[in-house]
Amino acid sequence: MKNKILIILAVLFITVVFGTCKKNNSDYFPGEENFSRDASYALGMNLGARMREGMLSDGIVPNVDEFIKGMTDGFSGRETRFELEEAIELIDSAYNTLRMEFDAPIIQQEVEFLAQNAKRPEVKITPSGLQYEILTDSNGPRPSLYDTVRLHYEGRLSDGYLFDSTYEQGGPVEFPVGDVFPGWSEGLQLMTVGSTYKFYIPSELAFGSSGNGPIPPYTTLVFTVELLEIL
Repeated sequence: MKNKILIILAVLFITVVFGTCKKNNSDYFPGEENFSRDASYALGMNLGARMREGMLSDGIVPNVDEFIKGMTDGFSGRETRFELEEAIELIDSAYNTLRMEFDAPIIQQEVEFLAQNAKRPEVKITPSGLQYEILTDSNGPRPSLYDTVRLHYEGRLSDGYLFDSTYEQGGPVEFPVGDVFPGWSEGLQLMTVGSTYKFYIPSELAFGSSGNGPIPPYTTLVFTVELLEIL
């Protein structure tokens, strides 16, 4: 959605730049037209169709009359209602508002999942909001933020979808504790070598509103982690 709105910003940049030239005549450009009537129409039709497809597929429905007026004012060289910087701020604000409306149901789903999960007696919660349960405990040492660990893990979405697993990859992995996203880094430091924990990592401690590959935005990640060794 954000990528598609860049098309609008690009068009806005062009039209407002022409608009801020503030020519003293009504000609669009100096000199005679060099595009035929039909080619000019085809150019506008193609641009309009592409913008319509991009905007409507993401639920963006502008006021068409005002959109055309802004386009006409900018392209004709008349004085525009806003400077370019103001126009970009307005578009960005409208986009953010629309995005919040679209994201609200997804955010609510995550809130409800974490609230229900927190009611289970075996689940513990850290001050950051990380939820975890101890599946297998041990008396081994705990890794620090600066340690490198060797482990097995299985990563799922809150609906059970498996998106990653070292068991399926054929062997454990090694990486520094401080090189992973905050929720997992915090969880690893709770573990002891030889233990197995299950983490419920809120999106704000993982990939947040952007998501990552198969992981959608505002998604709680469920990791089962078996800590094998501190290297």
